Amino acid sequence: MTPSKGCYDLIKLFEGCKLSAYVDPGTGSLPITIGWGSTLDQNRKPFKLGDKISQERADFLLEREVNDKASGVLKLLGKKIVTQNQFDSLVCFAYNIGIGALGKSTLLKKLLINPSDPTIKDEFLKWNKGGGKILPGLTKRRQAEWNLFNKKP
Repeated sequence: MTPSKGCYDLIKLFEGCKLSAYVDPGTGSLPITIGWGSTLDQNRKPFKLGDKISQERADFLLEREVNDKASGVLKLLGKKIVTQNQFDSLVCFAYNIGIGALGKSTLLKKLLINPSDPTIKDEFLKWNKGGGKILPGLTKRRQAEWNLFNKKP
């Protein structure tokens, strides 16, 4: 299974693209971010404030990161079968919170038991904080990820 255009579109919608490095708006601190939310350069080294990249480089980093997250999601799922929409939603979620956090989440535990469990929605919506505060942008993102997850093929 590979991420669809819908996965990329959702990530782009919430990440936006900035070609100059900036401080994470959710935490006001690290990680330094650039492009479509990338935190590591082409050599997998952290970006620094003042770094700049081209749109082509931003798109390359997005594709690499999405593919990395997709591989991680597939490993976490093991033999569990999910729909394309569920997979895309999980990749978008992992793009934002990281594979490690997804792997330890109650969301994943519930999904592995029953991907149709309606309480999975609550698990998506719990991940709406940055720096200990509820962020409206993350609340919207989590709702959009849930909507995609729950969308019938």
